Amino acid sequence: MLSLTVIDGPDAGKRFQLPKDLPQLLGRSSEALPLTDNTVSRRHAELTPDGDTWFIRDLKSQNGTWINGVQIRERIRLELGDQIRVGATVLLFGSGATPGDPAVLITAEGVQQTEVEAKRLADDMETTAEAAADHLRVIYQLTALTARLSNQRELLDAVMELVFNEFIPERGVIMMPGETPDADMVAGVIKYRDPPKGEDDAKIHVSRTILRAAMNGEGVLSTNAMTDPRFAMGDSVQRYQIRSAICSPITFDEQNFGAIYIDSSSVNYAFTEEQLALLNAIGQHTGLALANADEHLKRMNNERLAAIGETVASLSHSIKNILQGLRGGADVVEIGLNKGDLAISKNGWGILRRNLDRIVGLTMNMLAFGRKLELNLELARINTIIEECVQLVEVQTKEKKIAVLVDTDPEMPPIAVDPSLIHQAVMNLIVNAVEAVENETGAVTVRVVFKEARPLMDPKRPNATAPAHVEINIVDNGPGIPPEKLAWIFEPFNTTKGIRGTGLGLAVTKRIIYEHRGRIRVQSAPGQGTTFRVLLPADLDAQIDPSATANDKPAMKSMFPGP
Repeated sequence: MLSLTVIDGPDAGKRFQLPKDLPQLLGRSSEALPLTDNTVSRRHAELTPDGDTWFIRDLKSQNGTWINGVQIRERIRLELGDQIRVGATVLLFGSGATPGDPAVLITAEGVQQTEVEAKRLADDMETTAEAAADHLRVIYQLTALTARLSNQRELLDAVMELVFNEFIPERGVIMMPGETPDADMVAGVIKYRDPPKGEDDAKIHVSRTILRAAMNGEGVLSTNAMTDPRFAMGDSVQRYQIRSAICSPITFDEQNFGAIYIDSSSVNYAFTEEQLALLNAIGQHTGLALANADEHLKRMNNERLAAIGETVASLSHSIKNILQGLRGGADVVEIGLNKGDLAISKNGWGILRRNLDRIVGLTMNMLAFGRKLELNLELARINTIIEECVQLVEVQTKEKKIAVLVDTDPEMPPIAVDPSLIHQAVMNLIVNAVEAVENETGAVTVRVVFKEARPLMDPKRPNATAPAHVEINIVDNGPGIPPEKLAWIFEPFNTTKGIRGTGLGLAVTKRIIYEHRGRIRVQSAPGQGTTFRVLLPADLDAQIDPSATANDKPAMKSMFPGP
């Protein structure tokens, strides 16, 4: 059965079913379809059937009868989806009724039946409850999206996908403010239900008037877009026969982030006030998510600037101390040269050399700390790396009159490491140990052990095994580290050396070891010295693929899970 649905006007939401073979009168008279619009004449227009076809003619009404925005002058044929405007009322001509929608059945006498009205009220209540549940479900989905996504583009894409799933429009666009307050809005996300056939079809023209209203915080619903004066004549609304459109603002706390616009040209379908309210709620939640993302970005930038400031201050302090040492050593060398005393110059050269070593170490640690580490793995002997590091501190150990003992396994096989990075890490640990011990009584022990894979003998994990690994222990008999400082000893720019330290050595060492899928541990107590224990994986099959080309990055396996 065909029907007329009021989509705009005082009686919006009413549906009149058209009995077959029975003419109907539109107007306010007692024998007409019951409209309460005062701008409608008593006998405004007549609908007459001819089989399955209906015709309409104007009855010389005061405000005229309009079909799809065009005033009619004679009897014309109605097509499904046509919009009929009489006075301020717009009716949609369609087929059938959607289950649960309110309907009014007109009898031959034109009197509304009481039972149908009772059913309509019951259906209205049921429809309202279902709509509220649907709205709650949509808001819950949107809340989950906004909590999970912080990237603006991903968030807006997800919001548009949700809108299409719920509203089923033909086209949609999220408009964003331009770069300046006076600039036109730009399309942030565009979506079509069906792919556009050409470049013209891909263009979506949104009314400036509607956008301006949305940016002022007002959601806009147009149930008769083709006759809506807010849409310019001849634009895409007319060309694509847009029959219904919604535009809702994306706002939060007086901040305007844009607007969501959707439209449809489907016959027998028009967006409703309830859908406008839902899209307004989606816009508000999206605005809240965008505001949170902006605040998160500002906080990250502030934290980044604070970290940069702290880094610059710490490095500047360390470099200043080193430069003072270099200047002092240069002054001593100059005094010796002026006096022709080589012994004085030698003392000054020792000061210069130590500070040159310090600035080289600082530079290497800065490079390792400030860039992404790229491991160049190759089979190397850890014993050789240890011996080279010990040789580099030989002058310093002789000046302090301390002992450095090296205990390595001569049968240890080579393992896959980046030799230069492991050299840097071990050098940091040995230099720290040498600097920590007292002159003349100090002793540093470097012990290297190879341990083959073996069962863990853990009743909770009967099949677990300890992987093959190399263990490097660097032990000193220095004053030890206070317990309150052990918690942050590997943090950058924290040092126990006072003005002699940069706070980068241990941070870089830990990073290098962890990039090798190894682990580093520290044991220390005041007055009992300090032991640094480094574990490096030695499972060659897991570390490096012998068939890989030179350009391939060897896949490394984590051997020591946990922190």
